[in-house]
Amino acid sequence: MSSDQNFVDYVKIHCKSGAGGAGSAHLHRDKVSARGGPDGGDGGHGGDVICRGSGQMWTLLHLKFRKHVIAESGQPGSGNLCTGADGEDVILEVPLGTVAKDPETGEILFEITKDGEEYKLMPGGRGGQGNNHFKSPTNQTPRYAQPGEPHQEGWRILELKILADVGLVGFPNAGKSTLLASLSAAKPKIADYPFTTLVPNLGFVRYRDNKSFVIADIPGIIEDAHLGKGLGYRFLRHIERNAVLLFMIPCESDDISKDYNILLHELEMYNPELLDKPRLCAVTKCDLIDESVQDMLRPTLPEGVDCVFISAVSGYGLDKLKDKLWSILADQQPA
Repeated sequence: MSSDQNFVDYVKIHCKSGAGGAGSAHLHRDKVSARGGPDGGDGGHGGDVICRGSGQMWTLLHLKFRKHVIAESGQPGSGNLCTGADGEDVILEVPLGTVAKDPETGEILFEITKDGEEYKLMPGGRGGQGNNHFKSPTNQTPRYAQPGEPHQEGWRILELKILADVGLVGFPNAGKSTLLASLSAAKPKIADYPFTTLVPNLGFVRYRDNKSFVIADIPGIIEDAHLGKGLGYRFLRHIERNAVLLFMIPCESDDISKDYNILLHELEMYNPELLDKPRLCAVTKCDLIDESVQDMLRPTLPEGVDCVFISAVSGYGLDKLKDKLWSILADQQPA
């Protein structure tokens, strides 16, 4: 199976939690007391369907074919104040950056960003109280108990948004995969035709003094991606979780400023908050031009963003790029 098929960033699953066990309405009976008081135990709690964050996972592939998730119901209580056993929870391990949604309303239920973080995707029913809870001076032998709460069931959507320090933003074939391969040990698929990258790739970039940061090669955006063209929403979703956006435009572009503004517009139309993220512009493939051509291009570069000339093939400008990215990331850290 190819890596494209291995990467799954969207699943829809049907969850059913466990019902709570019924409380017991038992009255104590033994050879000494023929008419003893209430001693019915509580019912057990129904099992929850739980999502737990795992820093060792990168995809929702393991849930792609698991359409139904069913937790165990709680057991009923019994005499002698015996509480019923709780139903067993079902724990779904998910990658960091997973968002749970209600498909009916589109409401975000929770987001998992830390290893070991847990949220209930579908809570189980509480167990009913036994008749021992209902005794009183005026009703010393209650012959009733609570039923357990019913189970809950319904569809839930899990979406993955890649967590990375730097997200590479650009049109298809802008050189993003080549840069990722040059800066890190990642081995993305690289070719000279559009849409080589169909899934996000992550790489760890080593910096000075044993420091490092994570860079994500987001699949190429096309104009009107915010309308769902190409694989629009699927690609744009991953950009939301990146701390810094690195716009990449080839030096051979007919109009670098225009291309930059198109990319910026797509992000704004998808989610205006993306424009609040710090950004940097890299003019790529500069092994194809010399210094004099760079000087000619400078007046045409987009305004309001720092630009750097690089070549992922020759390594030109990569140290300068890493310095700038690290400086921006350092500024983002809380004091």
